[in-house]
Amino acid sequence: MRIVILFVIGLFLIKETKSQGIYDVNKIPPDLLKDASLVIRYENQTYDIKNPGNAVYDYKIAVTLLNKSAEGASNMYEFYDKFSNVYNLKATLYDSKGSKVKEYKSSDFKDRSAVSSGSLYEDSRVKFLDFLYNNYPYTIEYSYSTEYSGIRFYPSWKPVSSWGAAVEKSEYTFRIPETMTFKYLKSTGLKTDSLKVKDKIQYKWSCENVKALEYEPMSAGIADVSPWVTLAPNQFEYDNSKANIENWDNLGAWLSGLNNGAQALPESVKLKVQNLIKGAATPKDKIKLLYNYLQSNTRYVGVQLGIGGYKPIAAEKVAAVNYGDCKALSNYMKALLQEAGIKSNLVVIGNDMPSLNKKFASLSQANHMILCVPLEKDTTWLECTSQFVPMGYIGNDNSDRTVLLVTEAGGKLAQTPYYSPANNYQKRITKVNFDEEGSANISLETQYGFAQYEENLRMTLIEPTEQRKSLMNSLSIPNMQISSFSFNQPNKEAAVLNEKVDLKASQILTKGGDKLFLTLNMTNRQESAVTPIENRKTYFNVKYGYSDEDEIIYNIPKGYKVEFMPKDVVIESEFGKYTAKVVQKDNSLIYSRTKTINNKKYPPEKYNDYVAFSKKIYQADKQKGILAKIE
Repeated sequence: MRIVILFVIGLFLIKETKSQGIYDVNKIPPDLLKDASLVIRYENQTYDIKNPGNAVYDYKIAVTLLNKSAEGASNMYEFYDKFSNVYNLKATLYDSKGSKVKEYKSSDFKDRSAVSSGSLYEDSRVKFLDFLYNNYPYTIEYSYSTEYSGIRFYPSWKPVSSWGAAVEKSEYTFRIPETMTFKYLKSTGLKTDSLKVKDKIQYKWSCENVKALEYEPMSAGIADVSPWVTLAPNQFEYDNSKANIENWDNLGAWLSGLNNGAQALPESVKLKVQNLIKGAATPKDKIKLLYNYLQSNTRYVGVQLGIGGYKPIAAEKVAAVNYGDCKALSNYMKALLQEAGIKSNLVVIGNDMPSLNKKFASLSQANHMILCVPLEKDTTWLECTSQFVPMGYIGNDNSDRTVLLVTEAGGKLAQTPYYSPANNYQKRITKVNFDEEGSANISLETQYGFAQYEENLRMTLIEPTEQRKSLMNSLSIPNMQISSFSFNQPNKEAAVLNEKVDLKASQILTKGGDKLFLTLNMTNRQESAVTPIENRKTYFNVKYGYSDEDEIIYNIPKGYKVEFMPKDVVIESEFGKYTAKVVQKDNSLIYSRTKTINNKKYPPEKYNDYVAFSKKIYQADKQKGILAKIE
């Protein structure tokens, strides 16, 4: 009898073991679940190059979504165009035990245009599948293949793509004919395996048991603490164009060749240029006139078709339709300047991306084009897609970047202008007049420069109702009613915006017996302290360095005198500097505050020093003065 019972139990255990699939959540190592919202159970990508213009990419992944925070990963997207073909799509959904819930057919995958916002037309399309399942945790598995008949860049490998993502195993296999060369960058310490397989060289990178990273504020990214590989071709063929981009010089020469003959203008536009610059005294004056003409007569519309992603629409075409993408508008401006006898260079840049790596030439590092006009004594940089920014201001996301100038002699690396904290300023003067009831009439006059001008420029482009809402949200004045407001750019040639607001407020002063308590920094407080993090992993920085100057003038309410005012505050560190002081002049209190924040990339071990610096500012911004009734 005992033998029979043991036999039955054995059968049950075998059945139970079989019912547990390979994607059973209980099989995930416990340390990978910590801080994780998803776990990549297995990922494999293989890129097999046939020749400079043809390749096949095979991809397979299984990812377990642990909770709703991973909802964004509950789909599969693969983009393609006329130079690529996606096929062999497969997908399966598994429950928490790893049991199959649903297997998807090719007809379940949707196919649609992938034209991006702001584009008139692109030839990009996407095949996608939304799994539409919310019984967490669950696992999705999908795979596909892509055949390329035109190549511009090679796929990168980044197994840890977001916060809260853990990896059980991920691997990348890259095969290239031994007659071809390529280049790659990789994360520190990552091992590269390579071997010869028939007439190809095979490279392989992999990682296992990579723990999830918990979100860290102000992070400069996770690339410093996670595995990755970036690859780029030295030779490629795409849309009947062949290129050698072993270095930036060659890449620039290829782009220059694409642009040959694209600057021809219609006779009517040539005449317009000559009429515009007739009275201009200097080259700078001519640039200004022609840039204003560009802004007034063109608008940005994206057009990305094949090699057109790199070759601009001819200037003659832009003149006819009055629109173009960044390449077309920059090239059109180049043509206008050329007609005026001024040389300029197209500039390849990564907008809101890191600087170009000086030793690693690739197309994937850039997504934008601007124009550089080198003059004898200075250089003017032009952002040609905006109808509003002044000449010479290229935007914070384009500043202080290593870029590529496209010249007739090839590519030349250069550096865009650096916008210092002093450039990115906010200067505000506030006047507060109290009545006998303690209510106040308040006027604020603010001037924004460069990056802060850019952030507030949108206020001039939205409806008054939206302007009012935005002001209500940005000003930290309790119980306020806005009486009037205005925005203006006094000089269209400078990145400066003026803002004027008049309002009323009834809760500026707090009563306590026969005393009044006044929070001195009324309009530009740091409203919260930065949270400390133990054992931080990633580098950190601010979006841009900036400088704020505030002066608030309070009239002392009738019948009251100053009983207490805080001492001057000076807080200074490598992260920036803060000062605050208040002085009494006749029947007024003048509160002055400055705050300068430096934009640098700091190592993780300095984060809690930054927290301490920030906490001191937070506390200083809450300082109060006390007014007492006159006996």
